[in-house]
Amino acid sequence: MSDCGTRALSVIAFIGSVFSPWYAWSGRKDPHNNVCINVATYGPGGRFTMTDRGRAALRQSPRQFTVGPSSLRWDRGTLVIDINEISSLPLVSRVRGQIRVSPSAITSVELPLTPDGTHVWRPFAPSAEVTCDLEANGWQWAGHGYFDANFGTRALEQDFRDWTWGRFPTKDGATCFYDAKRRDGSDLAAGFHFTADGRAEEIALPPKHRFRRSLWAVRRETRGDPDTKPRQVLNMLDAPFYSRSAVETVIDGERTVGVHEALDLRRFRSPLIKPMLAVRVPRRAGWSFGI
Repeated sequence: MSDCGTRALSVIAFIGSVFSPWYAWSGRKDPHNNVCINVATYGPGGRFTMTDRGRAALRQSPRQFTVGPSSLRWDRGTLVIDINEISSLPLVSRVRGQIRVSPSAITSVELPLTPDGTHVWRPFAPSAEVTCDLEANGWQWAGHGYFDANFGTRALEQDFRDWTWGRFPTKDGATCFYDAKRRDGSDLAAGFHFTADGRAEEIALPPKHRFRRSLWAVRRETRGDPDTKPRQVLNMLDAPFYSRSAVETVIDGERTVGVHEALDLRRFRSPLIKPMLAVRVPRRAGWSFGI
C-alpha cells in the first residue's frame, strides 16, 4: 500500500494457479503446466493481469522465479519483481515496470491450516518497505507491504467453506489474523504479532466484527478491540467469491489500516464461476524465451 493510502498493488506467483479455470478443467494433475504471475494495481488507472501459462514459460533457480516475461528475484536482501504483462478485459493495456520489496526481517513461522497439513501458510516477511515504479502516470510511489506464501496438496474448496485473513501494520511490526471454516465442521482461528526484527508471538484473539459485505455480497469480518467497527477504506478486488480491500480496525488501542481478504469457497465450487473466470484469466500455453 502507498504511504498516501490511495494506491495499492498485489503480486501473486503461482505454480498450480489456484483460481485458474484452466487448471481446474485440467483436473489439477500437472501444476507446472499452469503457472502465472498475477499482478493487480488498485487506485486511479488500476489494472488486473492473470495470464495462465504452460510449463515452457517456467524457469526456476535458487534466487529467481520466472514465468514468461515477468520474474521475481532476490538481490541483496530485496525481492525485485520485474513485470511485463497485458491486463485483462475490459481495460486491455500493458502493465510494465519494477516493484521492490525490502523485508525488515525474514521469519521462521509456518501455520498448518488443516490438521493433516494439506494447506500451510508461510509468512516470510510480515513487514517490508515497498517501492513501485510502473510505466503509468501516478504509479511511482513508496509504501509498506508484506511477503507471504501458501502451500497445498489439495484444492482449497476440498477442505474449506470460507475464510478471512488480514495483515495490519502496527507501530512495532504487524499483526495477522486467520479465520476459516473447514468442510469437516471445524474452525481455524489464529492470530500472530510479528516484530520488525522477525520475532513472532501467537496472541490472544480479539473478538470478530462483521462489516459491510462486498459488492458481490461476500460476507466479511475481521478482528479488533471490543466495540470496534471495522470499515473498508479502499476497495481492491471484488469477485463473486472473493474480496480484497484495505480495512481499518483497532488492535490494542492502535488504529490501523491493513489488507483484508474474504473467500467464499462454496461459491467458488459453482460450475458457473469457471466460465466467468476464463474471461479474466486467459490461457497462453505456448511461450519461447528465445536464445
